[in-house]
Amino acid sequence: MEIIIHGDKLKVTDSMKEYIKEKLNKLNKYLENSDNVRASVIVKVKNHEQRVEITIPLKAYILRSEESKDDFYAAVDKTVDKLERQIRKNKTRIMSKQGKTNRDFVISEFEKEDLSDERKILKRKKVEVKPMNEEEAILQMELLGHQFYMYKDRDTSEMMVVYKRTDGNYGIIEPE
Repeated sequence: MEIIIHGDKLKVTDSMKEYIKEKLNKLNKYLENSDNVRASVIVKVKNHEQRVEITIPLKAYILRSEESKDDFYAAVDKTVDKLERQIRKNKTRIMSKQGKTNRDFVISEFEKEDLSDERKILKRKKVEVKPMNEEEAILQMELLGHQFYMYKDRDTSEMMVVYKRTDGNYGIIEPE
């Protein structure tokens, strides 16, 4: 796996780089053709916390995780553990959806494990999607107490999703 490490308002030392590489290499056992995989790591400092963001784009999936801790090494551990947990948690979906030609993951790593933790859709909900602007959608989301809200943009008539970010701000997802 090729690992690209950037520091944001922080100089990433050689020992920090080695630690990140050592931890990320434990994900190689799950990745098909791990030599062709490029992981992007961004290390940031915000107040007294170390934030580590890892993004691994694959052929059919994007693995992403970020974590903040007081200690850099704890943040790296937590972020990599989160990525591994994402892979392991979704293993049955990955195995059933993954075609023979478009492989991202090594199936044999999953076959060793119990596959009984498959998740199911328990509820389907139909919602009335009303035309509104961004501010109205944010207000509606806050009134409902949700983390996201789907609406139709009043100007473009496109379906949009507004969501609450972990930093307390908002984001918008719009179709291409």
